[in-house]
Amino acid sequence: MLEVSGITQIFGGVTALDSVSFKIAKGDITGVIGPNGAGKTTLFNIISGIYHQTAGTVYLEGKDVTGFPPERLARLSMVRTFQNIELFGGMTVLENVMVGMHTKSTSGLLACSFKAPWSISEERRIRQGALKWLDFTGITDLADQKAGNLPFGKGRLLEIARALAVEPRIILMDEPAAGLNSQETLALAALIKRIRDMDITVVLVEHDMELVMDICDRIVVLNLGKKLAEGTPQQIQESPEVIAAYLGDDD
Repeated sequence: MLEVSGITQIFGGVTALDSVSFKIAKGDITGVIGPNGAGKTTLFNIISGIYHQTAGTVYLEGKDVTGFPPERLARLSMVRTFQNIELFGGMTVLENVMVGMHTKSTSGLLACSFKAPWSISEERRIRQGALKWLDFTGITDLADQKAGNLPFGKGRLLEIARALAVEPRIILMDEPAAGLNSQETLALAALIKRIRDMDITVVLVEHDMELVMDICDRIVVLNLGKKLAEGTPQQIQESPEVIAAYLGDDD
């Protein structure tokens, strides 16, 4: 579904990523973990088109998408969420999700301005679709509230709902459990599994190891900008290199 090959990112004289390569299987939940400063978010920013890497290639379903901007990747059905929630605070919860669906809108500015019949019909369809995703994430009752007034956990669900409104085949989540309490984290785990059950591939950067080990099919470990290990949750838990990176080497 997704492949990164030889990804290198140098900021000034600092190498944030050093020839990182791995593949993501279609339909899997894959975790990308590592100590602080390992390069996880930098890697996500490259995959999602926010950064342009120094070297390396990104493939989406076999297509070279290196350097594609985020909006073009969204049209190719790859979306992401952010560690720091990015919402349109002055818009309602429903309107935020409708924005996600407008990436597939066919009505132009003139048609919308003059309320052409096909534009009105499409807007109705977009509204109905947005309500479906609010229901999926369990926040339908908040549809008319301003997004800027939401508590943090609900804002996280709204960001996921908006990403899903694009109808992606792959979604990147950057620390989705950050700032959530234990009950919210359990609900998030169940939600991510339901997203995978819809045949959407999930890749997440996460520090909550209990969550990662519970839901991930595969895990990629980064350390100091390099890929340290890759495997199943059990293989990662038993890896001496991973244990040393997280807990320190007795030697």
